[in-house]
Amino acid sequence: MATESPITSTPRKVATTGSLHALGVLCGLAAGVWLGAAEAPTKLVDAGLSPFAISLYMVAGVFAARWTFPTLLKGTTYVFADLFARKHLIVWAVLAGALWAVANTLTVFAIRDVGLATAFPLWNTNSLIGLLWARLLFRELKGAGPKNLLKVILGTVLIVIAAIMLGFSTIHGGSTTSPHAWRGLIAAAGASLMWGTMYVPYRKAYLSGMNPLSFVTAFTVGELGMMFLLTWTLDGGAHSSAFQLTRNQHLLFWLFLGGFIWVVGDLFQQFATKYLGIGRGIPLSNTNQLWGLAWGALVFGELATADHTHRALVLGGSILMILGALAISTAVASTREHLSRNEALERECERYGLEYREVLLAQSGDEFGTREQRRRWWDVLIVASATGLFIWLASKAFVPPLQMNLHWVAALCVVLLAALLGGGCALWRQTRFS
Repeated sequence: MATESPITSTPRKVATTGSLHALGVLCGLAAGVWLGAAEAPTKLVDAGLSPFAISLYMVAGVFAARWTFPTLLKGTTYVFADLFARKHLIVWAVLAGALWAVANTLTVFAIRDVGLATAFPLWNTNSLIGLLWARLLFRELKGAGPKNLLKVILGTVLIVIAAIMLGFSTIHGGSTTSPHAWRGLIAAAGASLMWGTMYVPYRKAYLSGMNPLSFVTAFTVGELGMMFLLTWTLDGGAHSSAFQLTRNQHLLFWLFLGGFIWVVGDLFQQFATKYLGIGRGIPLSNTNQLWGLAWGALVFGELATADHTHRALVLGGSILMILGALAISTAVASTREHLSRNEALERECERYGLEYREVLLAQSGDEFGTREQRRRWWDVLIVASATGLFIWLASKAFVPPLQMNLHWVAALCVVLLAALLGGGCALWRQTRFS
């Protein structure tokens, strides 16, 4: 039986379709900026660290940040009330976290074998996997007009062509060719498959009205558990380099920082998925390819010795991928598409006994006054503990022995802050992070 809606006061005016689309686009772009920067610390793999060690400690940073942000923005009382109102989604969130952990580990192998600037676009074909699942499972694009269908199909084709160009540049890149390039390509393709499938639980959660901040709290349990399991079984058990890395505490901060940056980007991506859907939100957040290329080429000089053919293929593939993502993201959902989405939402409500009106309002970002957000003493403890951990690690850190252009580091950090302020303020004004 459906539960009674907790909405007891007159809700605010529900945001218009156009304003929610614009909010989703802004979140997707902000996600691209932050997700693009998150992989830069994995360049530490060049210092001889195990990919499993890199990924495990990044996920540890993710775990700390994923609990900190929801606690800071909403409070644990709100988060757990949201989770237990939709208990069936907890297992989906844990599954999504496990898929993320596998994908993230594969990206570290891909970066090691083909480089950051080229690996990024290859695993960003996850948007194609996500689009396929969105169409098959949630009937996204049902009711879309010919113009929107053309944009989505054209964008998909451009992304595929871009991935082929970038993959070809890796194999035939002259002096930059890796002896293990094919292995890196396979790892990137596996990451694409894992991440593309991971978006299914995302969409299922938001069709049920769950807040992205609540979803990621359960999500992090799956990713940390799976990452520990992978490290223990595939990287030497108790003798894994991951468990020896504590002796090199000067490196831990950078890996935790990578996880922290990823969480900010993923939260923006979660909101983009909620307000745009998988088919539109994920390709837009995949503009992180551009920012990953910027970090790889400008900061770490990955293309410094590349020949003209290599650079032309990388540049051309990057432009095509961006155009493809933009074509998909500008396909604003029609009224018929929204009706189809509401039908999917209604099916979820009937299946799990949810209140349709409450879920519909949550889908539009209207959760004002529906749950208690009062902070508890343990909320302060969670935030303080995570902050203290990062400060302690930072006090022991120093710049790793890698050649980096610090001027470009500063410039790209300014872009990160601008994206955070722009996306964060928009979410606060329009939805109060709902």
